[in-house]
Amino acid sequence: MKKFARIIGTGSYLPPKVVTNHDLEKTLDTNDEWIVARTGISERRVVEEQGTCDLALEASIKALEMAGIDANELDLIILATTTPDKIFPATATMLQNRLGAKCPAFDMQAVCAGFVFAMSTAQQYIENGGAKKVLVVGSETMSKIVDWSDRGSAILFGDGAGAVVLSTDDETGILHSKIHSDGSFLTSLQTSNNRINELGFIQMTGNEVFKIAVNRLSNLAETTLKECNMTADDLTWMVPHQANIRIITAVAKKVKLPMEKVVITLGRHGNTSAASIPLALDTAVRDGRINKGDKLMLEGIGGGFSWGGLLVEY
Repeated sequence: MKKFARIIGTGSYLPPKVVTNHDLEKTLDTNDEWIVARTGISERRVVEEQGTCDLALEASIKALEMAGIDANELDLIILATTTPDKIFPATATMLQNRLGAKCPAFDMQAVCAGFVFAMSTAQQYIENGGAKKVLVVGSETMSKIVDWSDRGSAILFGDGAGAVVLSTDDETGILHSKIHSDGSFLTSLQTSNNRINELGFIQMTGNEVFKIAVNRLSNLAETTLKECNMTADDLTWMVPHQANIRIITAVAKKVKLPMEKVVITLGRHGNTSAASIPLALDTAVRDGRINKGDKLMLEGIGGGFSWGGLLVEY
């Protein structure tokens, strides 16, 4: 009998410090109206003393509480991050220790697609019998690699974490997953550092990133629906990577999905890279938009480029 990886708990966390568009007006040649019109972002959260593991811990505790399980019941922890606390050990092992878990733990790096890559990996473990309960986390402190004098990137990124607990299920869960990478677009979205001990900042060719993101994500959504013998009408919600409202809107239009069926949370936390999808997912679960049996499409794309999607029955 086929086993499914089913979401049984979600959690999220945002650091307390808020940086609004009006705050950015004081140091950048920009204004609130311009930022909102082009990105959909009004504010973002920025860490002060906290690290990536600190944020991941808070989100994980909430996800475990919703799932009704203890950390020592976990068989695996996968943490998606672009901003690990250290080069090594893996931030996932720090999280494992602080949770009191005893299972294997490792990091995954696919930038803004990291959470989807991590979920797809967890799915394989559960479906193949290698794990029964898996904690998947997306946690980022993007503010540490943002050049706050660069208007193009400073307005976009923020810090946060989201987590889900997956458990084996006989009936439903992740119905379909697909991941891709194409390294030929390396310079379109990358960091400036060339050495491991250098602090690099985000560098981005905005127009090119927009075109690639819309094309890849819309094609992925259409292919996924076709392979699952579904149409956009069958989806209850799309939960996309919260990068930019223009990308989200353009993809929804291409897929013929009304914006009323798209979960959007980036206005209050900006682009949190690997954390953005689980942040949006947890928000919609806790406010009652997402309910048991809903069909969800989760999609993300990040530097590399790497992109992927999940079709989930919640």
